[in-house]
Order: sequence, then C-alpha cells, then structure tokens
Amino acid sequence: MSEAPKAALPPGLAHGRPKGEQLQEILEAYIASLSPGDLLPSERALSNHYGVARMTVRQEIERLAAKGIVSRMHGRGTFVAEPKFVQSARLTSFSEDMRARGMTPGSSVLERSMLPANEFVASHLEVDTDTPVVKIDRVRSADGEPMAFERAYLPSARFPGLETEDLAGGSLYELLRERWGVVVESADQIVTGVALSADEAELLGTTEHQPAFLIQRTTRDAGGLVIEYVRSLYRTDRYDIQIPLKRGDRP
Repeated sequence: MSEAPKAALPPGLAHGRPKGEQLQEILEAYIASLSPGDLLPSERALSNHYGVARMTVRQEIERLAAKGIVSRMHGRGTFVAEPKFVQSARLTSFSEDMRARGMTPGSSVLERSMLPANEFVASHLEVDTDTPVVKIDRVRSADGEPMAFERAYLPSARFPGLETEDLAGGSLYELLRERWGVVVESADQIVTGVALSADEAELLGTTEHQPAFLIQRTTRDAGGLVIEYVRSLYRTDRYDIQIPLKRGDRP
C-alpha cells in the first residue's frame, strides 16, 4: 500500500448543490484515477481543501467504504479498496473459481495431519467420535495474494494417503475425483460475519479485528455421503457472496 497520497485533489465545490453530494462525486472520480492500495488524503486535508466540516467528509468516506470503494485501516488511514471477487451460489472449488476469473490459484499448506475426530467434527462428517480423519490447513491465494484461510476435515478411511498428497498447487476436489473417484455433488453452507484474530489476520495479510466471512461447508457425493467439512475465513475487503433469490408461488 502507498503511504502518501499520489495525486492532487480536484478543485473545490460549486455553489447551488449539496456539499455532501458534490464531495462524493468528486471523491469517486478522484479514486478512479488511483490504484488499489493507494492512500487517500486525511479527513482534515479534505475538510480544509473543500471547505466542509470534517463530519461531512467522514460521512462521505463511510458511504464509500460501505460501497466497497475504499477501506479504512485504524491508525493508518483510508485506502483505495482492492477489487472484490463475487462468489456465486454455484458449487465450485476455490481453484476452479479463481481459474474462471482468469487468475492463478495457489495454496500454502500449513498443516496436514491425521487425528481422531472430536464430537464437533464427527457430527459434521456423520461418523463416530474418534474416527480417524485427515485435517488440512491451507492459506488460499489468487495471483499470489492471500484470500482465505481454510481448515478441512475428511474421513481417512475413504481417502487413504490423502495426508501425504501435495496440495500446494491443485484443487482438492479435482484430486478426490481423479485419485478416489469421488465427485462433490452438493453442499450445505453457512456464512457468518466474524472479526479476525491477530494470528488469522497475519495469515491473510491484513490487520487484527478486520471483518471476515466464516464459511462452513459440508459437501456430499451423489449418494448423500459426506465428503468433507471445511471452515474457511475469507477477507471481506476482497470477497463478496452473491445469493440469487427467487420468490415461490404465492398461496
């Protein structure tokens, strides 16, 4: 991120129109001339330059943040936001999703281990407690930038040797299909808003307490057997989730 504003601000406001409305238009045009990660002038600088109250500046910056145009970082300032990726309701792997966007997916494997399923994991995998499962922790990236932290659990008996596979480059779903003939057909997914811990933020290249999507997904094969339970943390400054809705027939 650039730590100093790169471009001169446009000239002042015109008479006869609401100042807040003009300021938002000016800021959106100004931001369009910058690059993702560039620093915006401070609220004080904007207030002095345009002759408006700092509260007016703050309100317009907050509106831009709500639109995803800028991101605010405590103690550092306001930056041009990185472009967001929209996850549709279509069931794809992270790698498939990124390739479809013309980006190169990547994974940094933090841990691969076999362990007995605790009650929580066993309930999601629909196996008995203490059943051996494979746990995989990965940081998922797009074009080298961290996007998500993912922790997956799979039943060991169904995927023998999975804990030794190289998962740094490819799609787990592709590996399951090619090596074990198991195809993901459906999933149940829950999305929750959370704040990142210091450790999670460090993994994702952002700051502590930043908002994130916690996505819990249970995938199944065509016969309804559970394949995987995965908990993923996605940066909300880089990711949106789109859910199409259709109204049913009225009674």
